[in-house]
Amino acid sequence: MNIHSLRFRMTAWYAGLLLCALLIFGVSVYLGLERYLNWTFQGMLASECRTIGTELLVQLPGKRGEWLTDEIEEAYAPEVNTRFIRVSREGSGVIYVSGTPKGGTFEPSAMPFPPAKVKEGSRRIRLQNGTQLLTYDMSFTTPDGSHFLVESGSPYRQIEVVLHGLLLTLAIYTPFVIFLAITGGYWLMRRSLQPVDDITERAEGITSTNLSERLPIIRTGDEIDRLSSALNRMIGRLDEAFQHVHRFSADASHELRTPLTILQLELEAVVHNYPLGESLENHIGSALEETHRMSRIVESLLTISRLDAGEVKLDKLPLDLSELLARTTSEMKVLAQDKSIILSTSLEPGIHIEGDRTRLQQVFVNLIDNAIKYTQEGGAIHVTLHHNDSRIIAEVTDNGAGIPSFALPHVFERFYRADKARSRASGGAGLGLSIVKSICAAHSAEVSVKSEEGSGSSFRIEFLAVSDCGIPTCPI
Repeated sequence: MNIHSLRFRMTAWYAGLLLCALLIFGVSVYLGLERYLNWTFQGMLASECRTIGTELLVQLPGKRGEWLTDEIEEAYAPEVNTRFIRVSREGSGVIYVSGTPKGGTFEPSAMPFPPAKVKEGSRRIRLQNGTQLLTYDMSFTTPDGSHFLVESGSPYRQIEVVLHGLLLTLAIYTPFVIFLAITGGYWLMRRSLQPVDDITERAEGITSTNLSERLPIIRTGDEIDRLSSALNRMIGRLDEAFQHVHRFSADASHELRTPLTILQLELEAVVHNYPLGESLENHIGSALEETHRMSRIVESLLTISRLDAGEVKLDKLPLDLSELLARTTSEMKVLAQDKSIILSTSLEPGIHIEGDRTRLQQVFVNLIDNAIKYTQEGGAIHVTLHHNDSRIIAEVTDNGAGIPSFALPHVFERFYRADKARSRASGGAGLGLSIVKSICAAHSAEVSVKSEEGSGSSFRIEFLAVSDCGIPTCPI
C-alpha cells in the first residue's frame, strides 16, 4: 500500500467516523423530537378530554339533548380542524361523535373503542387507508354518578410533517459536512504523513530476494518512528520465515520422491498388462467407483456453493407440503423395507407453503435416506408434519444409532462425518446435511437436530406459515 492509498484510507476512516457520529446525532435528535412531539400532542389531546369532562359533562344533567353537541362544535370545530371527538356514557352508548372531517381522511363513527379496562391513556390507530391517528382516552365520573368516556384524536400526519422536514434537513446538510470533513482531513493527512514517503519508497524495493535490507529509521520519537522500527522487525521475521519455507520445500521434495516413484511403477504395470485381465479390470473398476464418488462430491459441492451464493433460481410456487411429504415418504418405503424398517407418517392435511418442489423433495429424501442408513434392521422411522402457531413443523425421527454429543454442533458442516468409516462404506461424503441446510436457508426455513447416542435422532424443519393472501406470517 503506497502513501497515497494510506492517506485515502485514513481520510475515509475519519470521514466514516464523522458520518457515524452524525448519524448517531441525527437519530438521537429524530427520536428525541419524535418523543417530544408525541408527548406534546398527547398533552394537548389529554387537555381537551379533561376540559370536556370537567367543564361540559358536569353541566350535562338538565341540559337539552343537543346542548353537548353545540358546545363541542363551537369550542373545537372538529370537522374543520380534522379532529376526532367521541363521548360515551356507560349504559347509554355514544352520546356524541364528531362528523367526518374535511378531506375525508377518516370516518369517526368507524373508530375502534379502547379496551374496557383502560381508564386513561393514548393509542396510535392505523386505519385501512393507511391513515394513522393518535388518540387519548379519559374516563370521568360526574357528581350524579354517571360514568363517561371521552376520546380525542387527531391525524398523526402533523407530527410526520415535522419529522419529514428534519430528515430533509439532515439529508441536505450531512453530505456538505462530510465533503468539508473529507477535504480538510485529506489535507491534514497529507501533511502528517509526508515523512512516510521515504519509508514507502524504500519498502517498494524490498522483495523476497533482498530481505536482508532494512528501512531507514526516522528519529522523530512519534508513531512514525515506532512504525519504521516495527516494519524492520517484521522484515526480519519475514526473512527468517522465508528461510524456513525454503528448507521445508527441499525436505518435502525429497520425501515425496519415493511415493511418486511407486505410483509411477504401478501405472506402468497396468499399461504393460494390456490386454485387460482380471486384475486390470479390478483396478479400472475401483478407479471408476472413485470417479463416480468424486463426481457426486463435486456435484454436491457445486449445489451447496450455488445455493449459498444465491445463484440457484428457485421456482417458489404455492405447493401442498402435506401431499409432497406423503408422496416422498411413500417412495422411500422401498428402501426402508430392504432393511425391515417401519416407515410411518403423521401428516396434517392441507398444509401449504411457497417453495421449490424439487429442492424441498431433495431435503426430505436426504433426511429420510440418512435415517434409513443409520437405523438398524427392524428399526422405525416416523415422519410428522403439523402447524404450530405461525410455524409449520416437519420432523424426521428415528430410533437408530444416534449422534454423539460432540458431533451435534458439526453435523451440517461440509465433509463432517461422526463415523467416518461407516459413512464412507455407505457411500456418504458428509455433504447431504449441508445440502439440506442450504436449501432450507434458501426457503427461509430453520433446520435443527436433536439426538442421543444409542437412542436415535430427530431432524426438525420449521417453515413460516403462509396466510391466505400469500404473505408469510411472522411469529408474535
